[in-house]
Parts: sequence; structure tokens; C-alpha cells
Amino acid sequence: MTIREEIESQLVPLFQKMGVDPVLGKIAISDRPDLADYQCNGAMSAARILGKSPRMIAEEIMARLQIPGMDISIAGPGFLNFRCHSDFLAQKAADQLPMPNHGIAPAPLSLNIILDYGGLNVAKPMHVGHLRSCIIGECLKRLLRLKGHNVLADIHLGDWGTQMGLLIHGLQERHPDWVYFDAQYKEAYPKDSPVSLEDLDQLYPVMSAAAKDNEDIAKAARKAVQELQSGRRGYRALWQHFVNISVQDIKQQLDCLGVHFDQWFGESRYQDALAPMVEDLLAKGLAQHSKGAVVIPVQVATDKNEIPPLLLQKSDGGYLYGTTDIATLQERMEKFKADLVIYVVDQRQALHFEQVFRGAKQAGFTPETVFVGFGTMNGSDNKPFKTRSGGVMRLQELTDLLQEEATKRMIEGGLDAHLSPQEQERTALQIGLAALKFADLQHDPKQNYQFSIEKFMRFEGKTGPYLQYASVRIQAMMDKARVEEIAAAPILADDLSSEERELLLHLVRTSEYIDQAAGTLAPHIICEAAFTLAQSFSRFYQNCPLLQEKNKDKQGSRLSLVQLTYQTLSLYLGLLGIEIPKKM
Repeated sequence: MTIREEIESQLVPLFQKMGVDPVLGKIAISDRPDLADYQCNGAMSAARILGKSPRMIAEEIMARLQIPGMDISIAGPGFLNFRCHSDFLAQKAADQLPMPNHGIAPAPLSLNIILDYGGLNVAKPMHVGHLRSCIIGECLKRLLRLKGHNVLADIHLGDWGTQMGLLIHGLQERHPDWVYFDAQYKEAYPKDSPVSLEDLDQLYPVMSAAAKDNEDIAKAARKAVQELQSGRRGYRALWQHFVNISVQDIKQQLDCLGVHFDQWFGESRYQDALAPMVEDLLAKGLAQHSKGAVVIPVQVATDKNEIPPLLLQKSDGGYLYGTTDIATLQERMEKFKADLVIYVVDQRQALHFEQVFRGAKQAGFTPETVFVGFGTMNGSDNKPFKTRSGGVMRLQELTDLLQEEATKRMIEGGLDAHLSPQEQERTALQIGLAALKFADLQHDPKQNYQFSIEKFMRFEGKTGPYLQYASVRIQAMMDKARVEEIAAAPILADDLSSEERELLLHLVRTSEYIDQAAGTLAPHIICEAAFTLAQSFSRFYQNCPLLQEKNKDKQGSRLSLVQLTYQTLSLYLGLLGIEIPKKM
């Protein structure tokens, strides 16, 4: 049980017995750490309900509290303050040291969770617009698995629809002699793709622009889509090439990022399920015809703003993204037994997913659904991050820039002196990705943020490289202690300096930070915890020498704090997807 849980297990029932909302018994980390470690402000709100003074309520509650290991006091008009005894903190830390993952308790109920993030498109190279979904989603996956949930990560590829029709038609115009366009061809199609991802990336914008200016091209592309979806052999074979070369490239790029998926399902997976699903919803009266189309009304009386109906089928018989999303939820409920489905998607898609969630609920596809929307990653001009020439920046271009800048910083700081060329290259990539990931994850996902390579690549301040450097420095301390045969010993609770106590308190709060981040799906809480821990350790390092300490018991006590700090920082960085270099 965490310290927070120990306190709240008594406070919450006491407020409930008083006849007020038990949530008033929740505590927070004290905003006056010189006075207390935790505080409860519930008496202030309870006073207005019960018609008593806050201090009287606080006194009544304090008289009934029995929490070993801490001092309880009342401050101001009625704030309940809790300060942990040093031996209580030391015992908590001692319990954590031998435990994997800090002994973080699993969630009371293990859920089957499908985490839908990535949303990458076939036939297009990855660019910076895909980063936030991948980075945030991967962190949430790791966090939820740490809490004991069964999490399936699904990339949900965009591999169907108008784009495929444009590409097929464009290739047919340029290569009409290819066997894929011969409707009479009966033999097996070539195993190797006749086009590269680069070819498709160059072709698509040309065809997209041409279709806007020429209705004949647009019509031909729509026809190609219809024939693809109807199962025309040559088109299906060509489309499969598109998927294969795209997935191969995407996996390579994501592996570099440290992002991994369990399910590589695309929108095409659900194509055959759409028509029967729509017919079934019509038969049950859940969907209805409207101006030749089929929709599910999702507006409810309590809505302050208009929520348009979810369009399932257009008047020309075509299906839409929403139709596929409903069918996807149906499979996730029926086949994968999902209790919860989390979508990590651009915030601008919030209305679409609100329609989908409501439509799915009406259809009876009822796993709990959560939308985690994110803002854009912007450049110094506060517009979406682009290349120096103003174009959309590909992921490979960005990682190359990050690696180049990291190498430059390492050379300037003399951090490359003991690294081989291979180690330098690997370390520079690790540092570059740490800068990128921490910059992204330290913000509330819904916020837009400005990404500056120069700012977030620094080895000081609130950056990923700073946390890596702190970790490497701690590892070096442990290595020196091992060489000098210094042994870890129980933490000396009766002789803690203020820096030791501050560090110890932060370490035993680790489970609380993890629980809060997992409960609110907020990676920035982990970023803040990691940075605060590193700062606390820096103060400890400056004021509490380890290797020079003459008292062996105190030396062993400090080594235990160092070891636990490294374990904790490694845990935080692992959740953020940040690797710790061997040397820096």
C-alpha cells in the first residue's frame, strides 16, 4: 500500500461518516514541503455543507486518525497536514529495493485493453505528423502493462479507400502493359513489387492534384477503388505490394523509435463486414435512411452543441471511415473480448470519434472507449514542424537531424572521448531520440507544443538528454563503489540530512506517480516525476558525498539511496521509451 493509500484508507471513510462526499478525504502532496509531506483540504469544503468551522471538522477527524509512522497536525483554518517519520520512509524504501519494478501493485482488476495508436497510411513514408501518436501510445502501452493489464497494441493502418484508387489508376496510365491491369490474366502475379515506396510517394500527390482538376481522372480512380474492393485479382495483387513494402518500411522506422505493435490490422480487414453490419443495423431500427444515405442519429437531449448523425453509407453505396471504425469496435468486443479500447488520435478528430463511440454504443458494441487526443508538434513559427525548405519533414530526416545535433553536442562537451565510432553513432541516436520523446511526452497530450532541437538537446534543464546524463553519472558512482568494495547497507533513518530525506521521500512516492499517470493516461506525470527525482538526486550528490564518506554505515546507507535512485530513474525512462547509454 502506498503512503497516499494508507492515509486515504482512513480519511475517506471518516468524511463519508460525516455525511459529505468521501472524495473530500483525498490528499495531495503538500505545497509547503517544509511543513508537511501531504495535506488534506477537505475540511474547508465540508464546513460549508455541515455548517461547522473547518478547524472543528479537522479536529474531529484528527482525533479519530491512527496512522503509525507519521505526525498529523492542523494548519491555518483547517488544513490537515501529514509528515512521515524518517524510519517509516526508510522501511518503505527497504521494502522496494529487492522488488522488481519497485513492487508496484497491479491494478485491482486486470483489463483486456486494445490500444489503437499509430494510424499510419500505406504507400506513404512516415513523417513528423505521425510521431505524437506513436510516442504517446507506446508510453501508455508500457504504463498499462506495468499495472498488470493485458494490452494489445493495434496500429490500425490506413490501407483502403480513395488513395489506393488514385495509385492504381496512376500506375495503369503509366504502365498499361503490366499484368496487373490485364483482366484476362490467370497466372500467379510476381512476388516482388514493381514499385518502391518512393515511387508511390511521388505518384500520389501528382494523382491527387490531377483528380481535383480533372473529373475523368477522379471518376477513374473511384472505379478502381470499387473494383479493388470487389476483389479484382490484379488490383488486389498490386495493392498487396503496396501494403508489403509500406509495412516493411514502417516496421524499420518504428523499430528505430522503439515502438512496437502486436496487431498490424488495416481498414481493409473490415471490408467484408461492412455491408452485413449496415443491413443488420437497419433491420434493428438502429440505423435509418436519410436522403439516400444510411446514418445513425447520435444527438441526445443534453447536448449543448449539435452532434451530426454518423454517416455509415453514402448515397452511392460507398462506406466511410466511421463505418469501418464501428466494425472494428464490433470485432474488438466479440473476438478480442476488449473491456477498454483507447484511441490515441489527433485532437482534431474528437468529434468524429464522439460520433463513432455513440453509434457503437447504440449498436450494442459496448467495450468502454476512451479518446486521448493530441495537439500538433510545431516549429519555432508555431506552425507544424517542417523542413528548412518548408516541406513536410519525414521521420528519417528528423532522426538524422537529431543524431547530427547530438553528435555535435557530445563532441563539444568532450563526451565522445572514450567511445568507438560505432558507440558514438549509437549513443548519438539514443540521445537524439531522448530529446524528441521527452519533449513530446512532458506536455499534456492535448496541447500543441514547439519543438526546438537546440532547446531539447541540452544536457541541462528539463530534457531527455539531461535525464540520460544523470542516469549515466549514477551508474558511474555505483561502478566506483563496486571497485572500492563499498557495500550497500540499511538506510540510517535517525541521521538523515534534508537532502537525503527529500530524495528518500520522492523514491517512496514512485508508485503514487505511476498510479496517477496510469489512471489519467497522462505520460507527462512520469516526465515530471523523473525530472524532479533527478534534481533531488543532484542536490543529494552535491551535499552528501558517498565515496569520501568515512563512516561505513552512513556510506552504505547512501549507496542504498543511490541504487534505488538508479532503479527508479531507469523505470521512469523505460516507460517513456528512453534508453540509457552505457557511456556519455
